[in-house]
Amino acid sequence: MVAVSEPIESTDVVVIGGGPAGATAATLIAKGGYRVHLYERERFPRYHIGESLIPRTYDTFARLGILDELKQSGFIKKYSVQFITHQGKLSEPFYFSDYLPHESSQTWQVTRADFDCMMLNNSRRQGASVYEGVRVLNVLFEGPRAVGVRIQAEDGSEREVRSKVVVDASGMSSMLIDRLNLRQWDPDLKKAAIWSYWRGARRDTGRDEGATLVMQTHGKMGWFWYIPLQDDIVSVGVVAGFDYLFKERATKELGAIYFEEVARCPGLQPRLVGAEQVGPFRAAKEYSYKARQCAGDGWVLVGDAFGFLDPLYSSGVLLALKSGELAADAILDGLARNDTSEAQLRRWEANYLKGMDRMRRLVCAFYEGFSFGKFVMRYPHLKNRITDLLMGDMFEDKFDEVWAGMDAIRQETEAAVTV
Repeated sequence: MVAVSEPIESTDVVVIGGGPAGATAATLIAKGGYRVHLYERERFPRYHIGESLIPRTYDTFARLGILDELKQSGFIKKYSVQFITHQGKLSEPFYFSDYLPHESSQTWQVTRADFDCMMLNNSRRQGASVYEGVRVLNVLFEGPRAVGVRIQAEDGSEREVRSKVVVDASGMSSMLIDRLNLRQWDPDLKKAAIWSYWRGARRDTGRDEGATLVMQTHGKMGWFWYIPLQDDIVSVGVVAGFDYLFKERATKELGAIYFEEVARCPGLQPRLVGAEQVGPFRAAKEYSYKARQCAGDGWVLVGDAFGFLDPLYSSGVLLALKSGELAADAILDGLARNDTSEAQLRRWEANYLKGMDRMRRLVCAFYEGFSFGKFVMRYPHLKNRITDLLMGDMFEDKFDEVWAGMDAIRQETEAAVTV
């Protein structure tokens, strides 16, 4: 008797990872009428950092069909970003709606466990087959082309799933970026972070209640984020150079380092008076990086699997959504034309990298001592352009005046120091 082999499971697209990038790609491809299998190794809800959204997420949320759900959620509404100097002085706030009076100018401060569940459940509703508690063990290649994945269920059983495209949305520990030797570390943004959560910390009122605060420490050696969340919780974290934060200390204990930096931040200290710490201290290396390319024959990298940018301006979720959306469009077009080549799947890369670089340039300027207050006083007509960037409008060519103004102020500062 001749043995009959088991049929090979197949789908049009496999997505690895159920975070915002993977959920976005899976949702849009499924809405386009194709079969999508999304594999997530954890079971949601699960904890994740990256809680502050920026307004340019609006259009992608609308396309995904979850705007109404966000509006009805208990997430704190965010109307602005505000900067507090190392001396404790509040710079002029950047109110998004003053520049663009539209509902898209209001966004949210989200608890990621709830937000990511919302995104993943939406993928299910839109037709994607979502599997939680399933590990992707390997991406399968035939020559240079990705042809599927090998997965492991919670019971330990393994099987192969073939596909026309594999989308790697597995985060910083990407399945493919290191396997294919694609990771390029950013030489200028070697940062680290320590954070925790507080109940009863001071928050402002009215449209300032949900503002993201960026507060510098003495000597501008680092900065704190201050993100108001629902249930009277505030996310408070410090970001600084990795060596400064961890190597030049008498202690390695996270709490001790954290409070040493709180003592160096006059803008933060009064806000924590009477507050209760309600979460453990967590830490992460914030080394920024990007891949040498976003795609190859039959595979695509999205979200943190493609690149990570310093969290200063809360661009992480936007970059996840945008990369997932742009990759999905390239995949949909490629599937329709039976073309899943590298050239087809990389067609969104150049413009995306331009946008990422614009945000990076603003990040680097901050670490070099850029003052929003001084810039707005000198160039009041360019405040709207800065607001554009802070809202996440970074994929258009309209920022040359901003860079010229920033360069002029930096050159003046350097000249004054050398005199």
